[in-house]
This record gives sequence, C-alpha cells and structure tokens, in this order.
Amino acid sequence: MSQAPPESSAHALALRAAAAIPGGVNSGQRRVPGLEELVVVATSGATFTDADGRTYTDYHAAFGPPLLGHNDPDVDAAVAATAAELGNMGVGVTPIEIELAERLVACVPSLEKVLLTATGSEATFHALRLARVATGRRHVVKFQGCYHGWHDSVAMNVISPPERVGTKDPLSQGILPEVLDATIVLPFNDADAVERALAEHDVAAVILEPIPHNIGAVLPKPGFLERLRELTARSGTVLVFDEVITGFRHGLGGYQEVAGVTPDLTTLGKAMANGWPISALGGRAELMELFSTTPGRPAFFAGTFNGHPATAAAALATIEKLEREPVHEHVFRLGERARTELQALYDRLGVPAVVSGFGSVFVSYFLAGPVERYEDLLANDTELFTGYRRELMRHGVFELPLNLKRSHVSYAHTDADIDRLLEATEAAVTYVLEARS
Repeated sequence: MSQAPPESSAHALALRAAAAIPGGVNSGQRRVPGLEELVVVATSGATFTDADGRTYTDYHAAFGPPLLGHNDPDVDAAVAATAAELGNMGVGVTPIEIELAERLVACVPSLEKVLLTATGSEATFHALRLARVATGRRHVVKFQGCYHGWHDSVAMNVISPPERVGTKDPLSQGILPEVLDATIVLPFNDADAVERALAEHDVAAVILEPIPHNIGAVLPKPGFLERLRELTARSGTVLVFDEVITGFRHGLGGYQEVAGVTPDLTTLGKAMANGWPISALGGRAELMELFSTTPGRPAFFAGTFNGHPATAAAALATIEKLEREPVHEHVFRLGERARTELQALYDRLGVPAVVSGFGSVFVSYFLAGPVERYEDLLANDTELFTGYRRELMRHGVFELPLNLKRSHVSYAHTDADIDRLLEATEAAVTYVLEARS
C-alpha cells in the first residue's frame, strides 16, 4: 500500500493556523483563494520567503507600509534601541512622542497639531467623530471605492458588485441601519454630486483617499481636489484626507503637498513607520484641541498603545531616512519605469490595458479605459487580473491576486527586479490568455 505524501511545512502550519485562528488568518484579505497554505517565514528587503523555502520578489508589500523595504536596518535598530530603554508607561508623555509629533507637524502641510494612534482605522474613526463634534452635524460623505477602515460609518462601498453600486453596500453585517443612513456615498471625481449633497444634507465631513488606492490607483481629475476644498470651506464642512496610504509613500508632505490642497484633517499610517504599527491624526489646531487629551474637551480620545515609544521610534527613523536619502527619487523612477514598460508590453501583446499609478504605486487594469471612478473598473477582466498574478508566483514574483489591488516598489527594489517583473508578467499574461482560448 502506497504511503500518503508527507505534509509540507506550509501545509502543517496552515492546519495549525486553521485550528486556532478563525479562517487561519488575522485579517480578512490575507486569506486569498488559491493561497490558503501561504505561510511566510522570512522577509528581507524586496523579498519574502514561504514555509516551503520559496523566495519571491514582493510587490504586494503588506498593502504598502515597507517603503524602505522589509526589515530596514536603520528603522529596526531604532526600535530595538528605544525598546531597550523605554517601555509603554501609559501616563504622561515621552520625549520620542514629542519629537515625532514635531516632525510630523513640520512635514505635512495640514498638520498644526497631531495625535498618535495604533492603526489607520482608529485615526479615521476619530477624524469623523471630531468632525461631528465640531459641526454638530450628522452626515458624512465618502466615495465609492475608497476604504477608510473597519468602523461602521465607512465600512461600505469599496469593491462593490455592479448591482450594489449606487446603493449602500456594507462590508459587514451587524452595522446599524441608522449608521449606514448617515453616510452618503458618491462617485469619485464628481464634484457636482458633492455640491448637491452639501446643499441637501447636514454634512459634518467629506472624507476621501486623495488617490483611491484601495481600488488600485484612480487619479483625481485636475481641479477635483481643489473644488472639494472650495465647497467644504464654503459650507463649513470638515475636509478629511485619508493619507494612510499616500502619506510619506508619495512624499514627505503627503499627496496634499503634491496636489497643493490642504485639508482640515489628515490621517497617516502605513509607510510612516515602514511597517511598524503606528498611525496619526492631525490638522487644524482649533479642531485638534477639541479632543479630551485637553481636559474637559468634548471629543473623547484614548488608547493604551497610542504613541508607544518603540513604534514612535520606527516612525521617526523612517522620516529621517526619507529626509536623508534619495528614497522618493529611487522609487518614483522605478515606479514610472514599471508603468511605462508594462503599458508597452500590453500594447505589444494586443491586450487592452490601462496601467495606472503614482510614484511607487502601479496597477494594470485590463480594460479599454478611461479610468476616472470606480464604476469604470467594473469592466476590468477580473479573471485575467487575478489569474496572471497567481501565475506570477511560478516565476518568483508576488503581486496580490485579488481584484483591483495595487502593487508597490520599495527602496530595496532594483532595476533588475523590474526586468524580472516585466519578463514574468509577459509570460504569466500569455499563459492565462492561451489557457482560456
């Protein structure tokens, strides 16, 4: 009688994960169809290694935090040095929190004062609560395709099926109907729709990703962000830029500095600390001073791990490296090369595609274009999009095989990595097209 093949390391670990963790993963989008046994055991620079010993060039990059590359030695050394001297006290303030707050205020145009949180979801939650406190109004406006975290008022209408576009499309059950009703969902790049909503409803805040990177990279049309600034200022509505993704990845001053548009509040995270868990909310002083960190003020704000010294050290070291070294010059050049040469590749293959992105971010949409809002992306060839990315893994390249997800270049990537990306992409796309013909 033949013996069953031995369990691979990945298989055994995946079984253990499934036995102890619901679904085997600690965040919903980490469980990807076809990759249920992906167990990562090491990261380094531009690569990661799985439990079976396979190493991949990583363009997923944990949804974007490691701008400097995985395990950056300067950042990790700062974390280790701080952790050896200073733990989390939970009372008072530490010098490194002060220094980080000062550096953030100096970097980002909209920040006059800033508070630290552990996650981007917490930052956007507090931004919307603060807007309601400041204005006394009920509604918030978000845009179809933008993601602002897990909390109820914005956990809706991200990658919606066609039949749910134009309706409320919550990401989860268990959200109260009255919470859903207080959120107005509009098409991105449609300033006229925003103007109508502000006229017809008591809108406390308009929140948006200035580039909706949670659906790849839909760029704002010229004048759109400027018009939002004008409309919200006129109506007394708080304008919130969710720069959890764009902040620091697209420049030390965030995308707001690139666009020349200054919101009232800004949320930051991800690349701010090269992957260590720290985020921030900042903005106009008169708004930020409404938080209960100032005794007696009406907007409650708390968090045991807010401003943890070790993660604050990671953020400070990351910012210092971005100031000291040509990080943005390097990643912008490689990102532009990836976008330009991928577009040329698809044109040569006769594959309808729009390669979009900004700076270090790129994504290939398989459609004819143009791409100006989420509704345009409903034409994306999802089978080809996810299929070629699964095939890329056979060539040692990893882009997340979920529909519309962006890819990232880091300071650790090289021109040789882009060469391999182009070669692998041509092979993978050709394989998927031939397999279904």
